[in-house]
Amino acid sequence: MTRLALTGAAIVTPDAAIDGHALLIDGAQIAGLARDDAMPAGFEAVDLGGGWLLPGFIDTQVNGGGDILFNDQPTPGGIAAIAAAHRRFGTTGLLPTLISDDLPVVAAGMAAVDAAIDAGMPGVLGIHVEGPFLNVEKRGIHDPGRIRPIDDDAIALLGRAGPGVRLVTLAPELAPSGTIAKLTATGVIVAAGHSLADYDQIRAALGEGLHGFTHLFNAMTQLGSREPGMVGAALDDRASRFGLIVDGHHVHPATLRAAIRARGLDGAMLVTDAMPPVGGELGSFTLMGRRIEMIDGICRGPDGTLAGSALTMAAALRNAMDLLGLSIVEASRMASGNPAAFLRLGDRTGAIVPGLAADLVHLDAGRRVTRSWIAGAVSTRGERDLD
Repeated sequence: MTRLALTGAAIVTPDAAIDGHALLIDGAQIAGLARDDAMPAGFEAVDLGGGWLLPGFIDTQVNGGGDILFNDQPTPGGIAAIAAAHRRFGTTGLLPTLISDDLPVVAAGMAAVDAAIDAGMPGVLGIHVEGPFLNVEKRGIHDPGRIRPIDDDAIALLGRAGPGVRLVTLAPELAPSGTIAKLTATGVIVAAGHSLADYDQIRAALGEGLHGFTHLFNAMTQLGSREPGMVGAALDDRASRFGLIVDGHHVHPATLRAAIRARGLDGAMLVTDAMPPVGGELGSFTLMGRRIEMIDGICRGPDGTLAGSALTMAAALRNAMDLLGLSIVEASRMASGNPAAFLRLGDRTGAIVPGLAADLVHLDAGRRVTRSWIAGAVSTRGERDLD
């Protein structure tokens, strides 16, 4: 079993960035920290040459990457290509995400994720089914022809036992009473999104077990003076969490800063909502028969509607620091620890803590990914290789 001592970088723990120490890895797990001048015997030293060593990024919303859309290739091969594309940007755990589609595609995607996890595919934590149980009036780029009500057949499919996380985004106002409770009873994590639900409807959904909010502010009812809306409910609730797309396009940075101050840092997660251009070579792709173009780093449909993003988790972390004024420790919690807690995986991954998985990312002095580790296994493909 490999035992490594990663030295030469500031180590970002949940509370501080620690200099003058090495991170000890014993096989697939974090063994602890040791002072550089008190290194234990039996560990092979690896000098990272400066920069920061962080817990690997966890992305709960990944529609595609490497020029592949998960909806088009809901297979283990498609998942492997998407995961490899995102790993270059420090993502060591992700949920392949299906945009609203027919139930046979949902079933195929779930089966593919199960197969990938059973085969030990690095970085695959589960699946995110974003729709088709949404409000057509808040569909965004989702195909209105594929949006449908949730029923017993869909609940049975989504609640099917599997080896990974099941995250489902739905519009709570259109789900019959008891639906969220039924899903959560089977272990499904339910998030609200693409919805016209008001504050009271969201409070009722939270009472049934609603666990979070998909890309806060986008495609939902907003905070108002007499109607707090879904945004107000998300900021008011202390137990749930919400994803934020910090790309400078989806939500104004001042709005994001206000949300974090209102809810507290622990309520917020960085997500990419990434599309096929991430880690790929093409600047356009087809989504449900519509051509999506990436122009100036922004993915848009033919009518100008935002269509996911070309954001990476590494860029999201840098943006959280540069646009929102967060420290690297705070941004790291939003990129790793908070998503792990949201997915109920905080006892496995998401932080540099002894006993957790050695899921790590190294950033150089320019905060660019140089390498990553998943369960102690290293990949030296990073952002600098893309220059």
